[in-house]
Amino acid sequence: MIITTEKNQENVSPGIKLNFGSIIAMNFGFFGIQYSFGLQQTNMTPIYSYLGANADQIPLLNLAGPMTGLLVQPIIGAMSDKTTSRFGRRRPYFLIGAIICSICLFAMPYSSSVWMAAGILWILDAGNNITMEPYRAFVSDKLPPEQHALGFLTQSFFTGLGITLANLTPGILITLGILSISDRSSNHIPYTTYAAFFIGGFVSIGSILFSCLTTKETPLTATEIKRIKELPKNAAGIFNDIISAFKVMPLTMKKLGLVYLFNWYGMFIYWQFITLCLAKTIYNTTNPASDGFASAQLLTGTVNGGYNVVTFLVAFPLAFFARKITSRKVHFVSLLLGGLSLMALPTIGNPAILFIPVTGLGIAWASMMGTPYAMLAGSIPKEKTGTFMGILNMFIVLPMLLETISFKYIYRYLLHQKPESAILFAGVLIAIGGMVVLSIKKTESKL
Repeated sequence: MIITTEKNQENVSPGIKLNFGSIIAMNFGFFGIQYSFGLQQTNMTPIYSYLGANADQIPLLNLAGPMTGLLVQPIIGAMSDKTTSRFGRRRPYFLIGAIICSICLFAMPYSSSVWMAAGILWILDAGNNITMEPYRAFVSDKLPPEQHALGFLTQSFFTGLGITLANLTPGILITLGILSISDRSSNHIPYTTYAAFFIGGFVSIGSILFSCLTTKETPLTATEIKRIKELPKNAAGIFNDIISAFKVMPLTMKKLGLVYLFNWYGMFIYWQFITLCLAKTIYNTTNPASDGFASAQLLTGTVNGGYNVVTFLVAFPLAFFARKITSRKVHFVSLLLGGLSLMALPTIGNPAILFIPVTGLGIAWASMMGTPYAMLAGSIPKEKTGTFMGILNMFIVLPMLLETISFKYIYRYLLHQKPESAILFAGVLIAIGGMVVLSIKKTESKL
């Protein structure tokens, strides 16, 4: 069943083909979003450890990401579909979310307890999610179908760049002699972490402002405005839109949900346990107060920065291959390579050799952040883009939520509290996700 019929397509603002520079400008805000995300990836587990958390508490303490994503993204996506303000349809949400993110980034290093840090993380993730979902819809609104792969993989480029710089910032400050690895505040958090979060606060709001000021939204047609104003704007109307979208979800989206179950459960494990793994396999320590653990935190920044360097280097080549051999094949190969790379990572005791699994993980991450959106964008009705993109991102956060509830027991009883086994387990899951991609057929991309 095809919902976006020829009749209602005539009443939808068509995407206009943009030059490369314009696509870069419209997506630059993603740099700030992902800089913030990169700070969380690398620093939240160490921050919790500095404040006294145990390793098996880490999944629960990271519940903020999946819960706020589950609640915020589809609701904000549906709300943006119904917005007709003079400031735009999607851009008001970018700005509100960026302001919230910046405030939380400035506040995070001052956390005096585990639960204070967890509370700030909840608000920070809510801000990120308010910004993220309308941004995905913004790209789909603005670009014609033939530029969707380029548009979404440009977001992968800025994902790689933002997370890379976020992860490398502490090491750069130490290398330049501005700060020392041993300099810590009264809450045991290194001053390098303070500096990275402060920089992130400025980057978050600055990059979003740049995109908002340089890129106008595609104007709605008179028919679209009339239709939107006739729609119910109350909470019941929003939830009815989300439920209705679930009922007519394309088969491609359902199978992507299964892919996401494996690869996002695996990535959440990776982000939570990579520092603990490297501390043990490279520095032979599990003591958060040791210099070896602090060195593992810095190495985590280098590793995460490294795979994100690969991400922004391969994002545009992946867009090229997606046009040549299909997005499906690109995503399959990328996830399989990423899974195998994570399986190999815990066996490495020499930091110099880590570039090998880092490369494979970077390719997988680039594809995760762009290819599925390109696969889906052409199969959903334009007037419901925000809603469907929000639901797709629910498929990201549901596995994360499942991980926070279940992985504590897997880690304790199946993996015997070995962080290196957690990383191996994550790799297996991502590889399985890659195999599931093969079940998605091109003919399934229609509603």
